[in-house]
Amino acid sequence: MATSLRSDIKVRWVGWRNAILASDKFRRWAAKFPLTRPVARVRARETFSLVAGFVYSQVLAACVEGGVLGLLAKGPTTADQVAADCELSPAAALRLLRAAASLRLAEDVGAGRYMLGRVGAAIHADPGIVAMIRHHSLLYADLADPLALLRREGGGGALSGFWPYAEGQGGGVSDYSALMAASQPMVAAQATDAYDFARHRRMLDVGGGQGAFVAAVGSVAPRLHRAVFDLPDVVARIADPAVEKHGGSFLTDSLPRGYDLITLVRILHDHDDDSMLRILRAAKSALDSGGRLLIVEPMAGLRGDEAMGDAYFGMYLLAMGSGRARTPQELRVALQNCGFSRTRMVATSLPLIAQIIAADA
Repeated sequence: MATSLRSDIKVRWVGWRNAILASDKFRRWAAKFPLTRPVARVRARETFSLVAGFVYSQVLAACVEGGVLGLLAKGPTTADQVAADCELSPAAALRLLRAAASLRLAEDVGAGRYMLGRVGAAIHADPGIVAMIRHHSLLYADLADPLALLRREGGGGALSGFWPYAEGQGGGVSDYSALMAASQPMVAAQATDAYDFARHRRMLDVGGGQGAFVAAVGSVAPRLHRAVFDLPDVVARIADPAVEKHGGSFLTDSLPRGYDLITLVRILHDHDDDSMLRILRAAKSALDSGGRLLIVEPMAGLRGDEAMGDAYFGMYLLAMGSGRARTPQELRVALQNCGFSRTRMVATSLPLIAQIIAADA
């Protein structure tokens, strides 16, 4: 009854608020009144950014694909230099530079010269972000008709072809393994800064690709025995002889035993609920009493960044054809249902990049 009453109150409040915001008279008044003018301007900016967001992302894509960020990183650059490097007219190059400067990707330093802006400097310094920007061309192709994507309930497009395992396809693994390896350092840094891996003896990274995550862990816990379980074609690409390799599928094969730490890094959100539970049960079966499972991935419901989980990952994983971002509470309930005795959150410095759940077997 109390829940129903709260819901009814919220319905009335939201209806009243929306009626006020829909009033042209109110909006014009709020834009003029000194106390409400700053709020009105912020709301207008938010609305326009939502409308123009795709254009902004394409300016970024042009700067990455055209090598503009790399050119700006070398020092003050003119539109003529950008034009020559990108095969653009000087006028088009200047238009791109001005667009980039407005997004803080570039910065006008005077005398017709530009350098990296603060956002551009951060992006250019991170190969993982650059790799994801290049990769997003596939997502944008699938989102050209978002209703069609929703009506077919995902998959069947460019992105699902990139991730062949998402729809049970065969195919090569080099492209997605390379992308995972390139984008792994930003996630690995969150984990290695937040969790003490040296407390364990033997670690198995399930779905660990070419070993980027275990390499990062090895840099902070060099005595830890590290192993990777992934598809045979994937683990065959691991060059480090110190990393133990196990070939198989975590959806159909048992996980090897003898490890006191199993890690799942950006694995669960790629899979639907049935597969997620199968993975968790496999991890529980492989761990002895006292062993621990560590889940490291972006999660939904992050206060202040809700759009990341439900908008970005909601549509990305739909296009991919498998999975969804889950809240920490959803994951902790699933862990408990799979037999894990205790779960806790491990705080990370940038939860937007990754959150961590530790679960004891």
